[in-house]
Amino acid sequence: MSPTDALSTEDDATDTRTGLPHTVKTRTAKVRRANFASAWLGWMLDGFETYSIVLVGGLVVTDLVGQGASPLYFGTILAVQLIAWAVGGLASGVLIDYFGRRRVLMVSILTYAIATGLAALSPNFAIFLVLRIIAGLGMGAEWGPGSALIAETWSDHTRGRGVALLQCAFGVGFLVATGVFWMLGPTEPGTWRWMLAIGGLPALIVLFVRRRVGESPMWQDADKRRRAAIARARSGETLEAQERALTTFTLRRLFSDPTSRSRMLKLLALSAASLVGWWAVSTWVPVYAGAAVKAAGAAPTTTTLIVVAYNVGGVVGWLVWGVLADTLGRRWALFSYFAGALVLTWVLFGIHYSSLGVLTLVIAINGFFTLGQMGWMATYPGELFPTHLRGSAITVVFNVSRVFAAAGALLAGSIVGGLGGIATAALAIGSIYVLGLVFALIAGPETKGRPLPD
Repeated sequence: MSPTDALSTEDDATDTRTGLPHTVKTRTAKVRRANFASAWLGWMLDGFETYSIVLVGGLVVTDLVGQGASPLYFGTILAVQLIAWAVGGLASGVLIDYFGRRRVLMVSILTYAIATGLAALSPNFAIFLVLRIIAGLGMGAEWGPGSALIAETWSDHTRGRGVALLQCAFGVGFLVATGVFWMLGPTEPGTWRWMLAIGGLPALIVLFVRRRVGESPMWQDADKRRRAAIARARSGETLEAQERALTTFTLRRLFSDPTSRSRMLKLLALSAASLVGWWAVSTWVPVYAGAAVKAAGAAPTTTTLIVVAYNVGGVVGWLVWGVLADTLGRRWALFSYFAGALVLTWVLFGIHYSSLGVLTLVIAINGFFTLGQMGWMATYPGELFPTHLRGSAITVVFNVSRVFAAAGALLAGSIVGGLGGIATAALAIGSIYVLGLVFALIAGPETKGRPLPD
């Protein structure tokens, strides 16, 4: 036997734990790692791009509109991006159910990367806004395929940790954006153009996705069954109930089936609590912290450090969410995070802090709960719906509530004025976490350690 034959025989030997040939096992592991790497990088740069706009929005308005321009311009940038994100996300959910996770992932990354890079060259506010809308569509469309791809290729007992590790990439993107913004110079007029130019780099990821990322086997199986059912229906054959479900448009199926509709409405209530509560906290933390820094006579850069603390807390919260979801279960982990978010929002905005160190600690812990809890949206909804509906389900849950967040961003100034200040507004809107406490335990069955429904 030649050395080559011996190597081939060894590689083809059966693994005693999985029952798979070593070559198949190794190839599957490589594809899984490539899938995770592409989704993680895409989502991290999505976070970079999202927070970049929060950081440089004022510079954009000053440069393209003029000094002393109405705050409504900045609110408009945030609002249109959130709405475009929601539209792109909802569209991608349907697309990934019909055309696959991998293909939509590539198109979405390419769309927001190119639009972001071009926005750096915007000569006026109108063109900038149009390009931000296009970028928002791509950014919204990127989350669904990446989340579904990871959920469908991760083991049942570690899926919570895997998805949480993916979701924390968004917070890492926030940190990277803050660091780059700091290095470029927060007061430099051209900083916003450089930030957006860097945001165009994700286009390079598409080359990696195209060569290395594999399609979800679960989706491929569901797609075959869907095509077979459609072919049978066209030939005039009578379909069974399960086959008819495969031929029904995904969004219609989500809300026409009683079980799916009940779960979806409860999940939407949870999503509203998470996103609206997070918006109320995260949007006003920089201004709230900035006022405290100014009152204490500290350097303005201290505000940036406090915002970094919030995002670090969120990244840790995402990671811990995955561990708790795989140990305590999805529902109790979710309940715990809503309880923590409610308490820490009141602790943050309801108490006056004379020490910036204590304020920073409280903000970091608040980020742990308010930002870290977002991991549930990529974990729990996908475990409640079958593969042929999974993409549509998770993107509806994740994106519909963004409309409310967009309205809040647009009306932020009026809300603060009407409620008597940032602290009062945050306490009032942040109390929506009570809604999360109620629905966390009734949204659906516990799914810890269970296989994804086919």
